[in-house]
Amino acid sequence: MTGVLSGKDLAAAIRAEAKRACEGALVTPRLAVVVATDDESSAWYVRSIAAAAARTGLDCQVVDLGAGASPEEVEATLAGLSAEESVHGLMLQTPLPKGARLEELARAIDPVKDVDGANPLSLGLLAAGLPAFAPATAEAVMALLDHHGVELPGKTVTVVGRSNVVGKPLAHLLLARDATVTVAHSRTADLAAVTRTADVVVAAAGRPGLITAAHLRPGAVVIDVGTNATEDGGLVGDVADVSGVAGAVTPVPGGVGPVTTALLLAHTVEASRA
Repeated sequence: MTGVLSGKDLAAAIRAEAKRACEGALVTPRLAVVVATDDESSAWYVRSIAAAAARTGLDCQVVDLGAGASPEEVEATLAGLSAEESVHGLMLQTPLPKGARLEELARAIDPVKDVDGANPLSLGLLAAGLPAFAPATAEAVMALLDHHGVELPGKTVTVVGRSNVVGKPLAHLLLARDATVTVAHSRTADLAAVTRTADVVVAAAGRPGLITAAHLRPGAVVIDVGTNATEDGGLVGDVADVSGVAGAVTPVPGGVGPVTTALLLAHTVEASRA
């Protein structure tokens, strides 16, 4: 295990395997990404997916409905793409328009094509330990921990964030690996007291700099899931500078992000074989 838990080598290996699968496939795997936001962090992420897909040999269709799209329009678009035989993977990018809920709209995504594990059926199967696509970001955290040799059985892990995209599914994945898991969030009373008990802290609250050195026990492993856009076009995570306390930390960018993108492509390739 190293001090910087980069995701670049792991992402490259996942993409290389997906590329080999595409080269031998009779049909080119196709991923459709539905966007209904003007959020710059989301735009950066969608661009990275499209670029990675092009390098890997997948087709990536970005359907931009605009930030003014209604929930009904988003749902109809998802249902239409789910019915298209040429679409193998389908995901809905967040955040969503006012009044829209991911949990409701994602029901329109065929579970076979639900490569980002957003459909409540997929989440239920995951919680029950049954086959389903896990949300790519949650799976990326697990893949990074494995890649860098972070042992989980018997370890204490605090996940800061309770979303259906990361926090909740990640808790299930960690429990399945015999970790002792606490799920906290931005409204947890005395958050630092909770996170300081953990061997591993996963920051996934979407709040820049939320986790500081004061939140960590010495030597803790820190996984920063945050991707928050800055005014100059850069990205920062949910973790401040913790280099003096943390034993290892993921960079932003270059940590969880590239692995998440690579796993979306790998899931799409797998779905194309169904």
